[in-house]
Amino acid sequence: MSMNEGHLPPVARLTIPQYAMALAHVASLRSEDPFRKVGAVAIDFDNRVIGTAYNGLAPGYNADPDFWADRDARRKFMLHAEVNLCSLFTRGNVRLVACTTKPCTSCMQMLCAYGVKEVYFRDDYPESEADAIAARYGIPLLHLADYPQILSPAGPM
Repeated sequence: MSMNEGHLPPVARLTIPQYAMALAHVASLRSEDPFRKVGAVAIDFDNRVIGTAYNGLAPGYNADPDFWADRDARRKFMLHAEVNLCSLFTRGNVRLVACTTKPCTSCMQMLCAYGVKEVYFRDDYPESEADAIAARYGIPLLHLADYPQILSPAGPM
């Protein structure tokens, strides 16, 4: 009797971008922002995870509940997931970054400055100039929504 006899066939292996996006999705669940939860993951040239990050306030800062009431007033204080992620690596060490939301203009500029070779995103961010920046620097900026997601009774989280 073989090891697989009587068992389901093996599930197709995730691609590295799918793996990274699934991890970015999980990282986004840590965000304290009630309006937009963003996660990001960096993968090195050996396909190892360098780090995960999410958007939120600076480490150690605890805002009072009123802080969260006005989205426009708090936006300037929120650190983007990509900013938090780039604090975990040095220039030239990352092949791929996966973000649950397309990087904003300044985050895409930063990813270029850090030498990231590929960027994947799940949700579009129309206000961003990331497409033009990525094209100028020859960095693939690819939409990726087909990856395993954590399911709750109400559907995907």
